[in-house]
Amino acid sequence: MSLTDILSPSDIAAALRDCQAPDSFSPKKFFQISGMSKKSSSQLKDIFRILDNDQSGFIEEDELKYFLQRFECGARVLTSSETKTFLAAADHDGDGKIGAEGINLFIYR
Repeated sequence: MSLTDILSPSDIAAALRDCQAPDSFSPKKFFQISGMSKKSSSQLKDIFRILDNDQSGFIEEDELKYFLQRFECGARVLTSSETKTFLAAADHDGDGKIGAEGINLFIYR
């Protein structure tokens, strides 16, 4: 399964265009433009599994840095401040990583 099985390629492209400049990434806006905010909890779990590069069940800070590249190989990496802000917003238990439930809650807030 790939992200384009769940999300429209044109929506992904639009979301990536919106945050091309360093420090312009807004997770909430990215989720809206890409269509993730309209997906069911089950679909979000599928997306999460794809984004969880090491299949640990969590997205850690090192993986989060490459978040955009999971949508398109040539996309930029998130800056340190973008990564830390994203992690802080979605890490509901303060363990330094995001679980599938954390990302679901973050998207639907």
